Amino acid sequence: MSSLPIASYSDGDGDTSESTALSLNDLVARRYSRRATIVGGLKAATLAAFGGAFLAACSDDEENMAPTVDAGADASVASGAAVSLMGTATDDGTIASVAWTQTSGLSVTLAGADTNTATFTAPAVSEDTTLVFTFTATDDAGQTSTDTTTITVSPAAIAFGAVARNLDDTVTVPEGYSVSVLYALGDPIDSATPPYANDGTDPSFATRAGDHHDALYYFGLSANGNGRDDSNSGRGLLVMNHENINITYLHPNGPTVDADGNRPEGEARKEMEAHGLSVVEVSDSNGWSVNRGSSLNRRINPMTPTVFNGPVAGADFMRTQFSPDGTQGRGTVNNCANGFTAWGTNLTCEENWAFYFRRDPNIDNANRTEKEVTAFSRYGVVSSTGNYGWVTVQPADPEDTAFSRWNAEVSGAAATDDFRNEPNQFGWIVEIDPYDPAAAPRKRTALGRMGHEGCWPSRFIEGTRPAFYMGDDSRGEYLYKFVSSAVWSPADADAGDRLAIGDKYLDAGTLYVARFDEDGTGTWLPLVFGQGPLAVGNAIYPFASQADVLTHARLAADAVGATPMDRPEWTAVNGISGEVYLTLTNNNARLRPIDGTDAANPRHYNDPNPGGDNYGNPNGHIVRLREDGDSSEATGFSWDIYLFGAGSDLDADDINLSGLDDTNDFSSPDGLWFSRPTNLGGQGRPLLWIQTDDGAFTDRTNNQMLVAQPGSVGDGEQATITNRDSNGTTMEQSTFVGAQPGSSLRRFLVGPNECEVTGVDSTPDGTALFVNIQHPGEDGDPGNITSNWPANQGGGGAGSRPRSATIVITKDDGGIVGF
Repeated sequence: MSSLPIASYSDGDGDTSESTALSLNDLVARRYSRRATIVGGLKAATLAAFGGAFLAACSDDEENMAPTVDAGADASVASGAAVSLMGTATDDGTIASVAWTQTSGLSVTLAGADTNTATFTAPAVSEDTTLVFTFTATDDAGQTSTDTTTITVSPAAIAFGAVARNLDDTVTVPEGYSVSVLYALGDPIDSATPPYANDGTDPSFATRAGDHHDALYYFGLSANGNGRDDSNSGRGLLVMNHENINITYLHPNGPTVDADGNRPEGEARKEMEAHGLSVVEVSDSNGWSVNRGSSLNRRINPMTPTVFNGPVAGADFMRTQFSPDGTQGRGTVNNCANGFTAWGTNLTCEENWAFYFRRDPNIDNANRTEKEVTAFSRYGVVSSTGNYGWVTVQPADPEDTAFSRWNAEVSGAAATDDFRNEPNQFGWIVEIDPYDPAAAPRKRTALGRMGHEGCWPSRFIEGTRPAFYMGDDSRGEYLYKFVSSAVWSPADADAGDRLAIGDKYLDAGTLYVARFDEDGTGTWLPLVFGQGPLAVGNAIYPFASQADVLTHARLAADAVGATPMDRPEWTAVNGISGEVYLTLTNNNARLRPIDGTDAANPRHYNDPNPGGDNYGNPNGHIVRLREDGDSSEATGFSWDIYLFGAGSDLDADDINLSGLDDTNDFSSPDGLWFSRPTNLGGQGRPLLWIQTDDGAFTDRTNNQMLVAQPGSVGDGEQATITNRDSNGTTMEQSTFVGAQPGSSLRRFLVGPNECEVTGVDSTPDGTALFVNIQHPGEDGDPGNITSNWPANQGGGGAGSRPRSATIVITKDDGGIVGF
C-alpha cells in the first residue's frame, strides 16, 4: 500500500511513498544533519524530553523552527578554579540573543552572562557541590531554546609540593612561589632618616623599624591613602609588633657597661626604641614597598603615651610618680601575638614584660604587704637587675624618669613618689587605631592582666556578644576568653571614632578562664569578684575588688580551678565554623611529674636534642574547641587535640599520634592564623597557617611554617597513650585525638638560621602573604655572625649582620597563596 502524503497520517516510518514530497524521516534527518544536533546541538537527553512535541513542531516552513542550543558537557572542578561555560546556538534565521543563568546551587557571579562564553570562579565548598547553569538562545522570530550543564565543585585542596626540612640560611618556599624582603630592622619609615648602616652605629630607632618582628595585621587603605578601605589589596597599613631585641647587633661591639655597672643613656634609649610596634604604609606597584612619605607611618615604643580604660583605670595599685591618678601610662613592651577588631583597630599583647623590672625580693619584700609579695611573685617580678640594665642609666636630665621607672622597688614614702606599681601598668591588651597617629593607645583592663599571647576575636555576629580568646604564655598557665557586655551591631564596624567603639565593646564584660575536662568537654569559669573563692576571704590572695581580680587574673584563675596548659600561646578562630584553635608550644621542663598530665596536656616523653634528654612535652600540640551552640557567649565547649607536634621518627602509638611524615613533621607550634574569609583561602575548608618556635627539632630543620586544612572537633577518636619518664616509670593517659591530617598538612616555608617564624597575614584577596622572620642568627655576635639573612636572600650578603624582617610571598601565577 502506498504511503499517504506528508500532510496525512501514517503510523509507519518506511520510505514507501511514490510522491516527490519530503517524508517525515527526510525532514527530520535533514534537520539533524544541518544542525549537527548530536555533536553540537541538542543532547540526547534533551531530545528525549522533547518527545512528540519536537516532532509535532516540524513543518515545511523550517524558518519557524526554534534555535538549536548546546550548553556543553558537564564538568568537575576544584574550588577556586576559573570556569568557562561555552554555549553554542544555531538557527536558520538569526540568533537575536543568548544568555546564561544559574538555576541551582551555591550562587556565583557570572561574567559575560549575555554572551556564548560566561565565566566564574568556582566557589569555596566544604564538600562536593553541584551548580546548574542554563543556556538560552532566542531567534529573530522570538522563539527560544534552552540547554543545561552541571558543574560539580569539589573542596579546594593544598596543591603545592611540600618544602623539605633544611638548615639553609635563607627562606625556602615551594616551587612556583617568590619571596621579597619588605621591611627589615633599621629601615627608615620617613624620608628624612638615612638608610640603615647595620653596623651598630645608627643612633636612634624612633623613625626606624624595630627589632624582633612578630605578629602583624594588614589594614586596607583607600586608593588615595586618605582613609580606611578593608577591601583594598594594593595599598594598606601593616601594623606589627617588635617583641624584643638582639642587643649584640644593635651596637658596634655589643652593649657596654661602665665601671660602676651602669649602662650608657644613648644605648639604652636606642634599645627601648627598638621595642614596641610599627605602623607603616605599604603598596604594590610592580612589587611591594614601604611608602616612606606616608603621614600614617609611626613607631610606638615603651615611651609612647598611653591611656588606661576599663575597671582597673584609677585603681590604687596603678598609681605611680608619672601617673598619680593611675589613668596614664608610658608605652608598651614585649609585644608578641595580636588580634584585630571589626571596627578597624589593632590589638597588641604584652607578654614577657615582668623581666624588664628590677625588684630584688631580698630587698623589697620587707617593704611590701604579704598580698603584694604574693602578687609580684606569681607574675615573676623578681629580677635583681631587670632586662638590659635600663634601670642603671644615669640620665643627663635628672628629671627624666624614663629609666628609673624600671625600678619597681619601694623607695619613697608613697606610691606616687616612686614606681613600685609600674609593673601593674603592663601585661594588658592594648588597642591601637592605625589610621589615627594622634590617638593614644588604650590599655583595655577588662580583658585581664597576664603574659598575653594573642587576643583573637570570635566571629562578629549581629545580636551576639563578641568574644576574644587569649593565651597566657608560660608553662602551666591558662586559656582565657573575654565576652563583651555589648551586643554586636554591624553599624559599629564603620564608625569614625574607632577607639570609642572599642570603649563600647572592650571596657565592660566578663573574663573567663578554661577548664578542660577528661570527657572532652570544658567549662568557662567566670572571674568575677564576689563569686566563689574570688573574695576577701581567700586565704592565698584576698581579692578586694573586680579591679583586683583583673589585675591578678593568674591568681584568680588558680583559685577557680582552671586547667594548667603546656604554654598556651596564639589563638585563632576558624571564620567559617567558629571553632577556636590554641597552640601549646611545649613543656620541656614540666614541673609536674608524669602523673601530672591530663587529657588536654596528655604527653610525657623524651625527644632528645643535641643538648641531651628532653623530657615532658618538648614538641607541643594544638588544641581546638567548639563552643556549645556555636555561640561566643557559651559557658561550655567540647574539645580535642587537632595536632601533636613530633618528628616522623617518633613512636606512632604514644608520641606521633597525628601520623606526621617527612612532609609535615614539626615541633613547638607558636604562631597560628586562618586565612581571611574575604578570599578562597578562608572559605569552605579554610587554610590554617602554623608557625614554629622550636629548640627540640632544630638539629634537623630551621623553624618553619606549615599550612593545613583542618576538619572539626570530634573528627578523630579517643585514645589512651603510655607516657614514660626518665626513671622508666610508665603511666597511661586518655585523650582525644583529631583525625590524622595526611596531605592536608604540608610544610610551606623553612626560615634562616636560628630564627623564629612568627606573624602572618595577607591582603584581602589572598594574593600576597606577609610573614615575619624573627631574630635570625640570634646566637651570634659581631665577632661571630651566625646568619647573614636577609642580605643573602637574593644571593650574596656575606658578612652582613642578621636582621629581623617582614617578607612578602606571592604566587608566580598571581593566584591565592596556598593553593
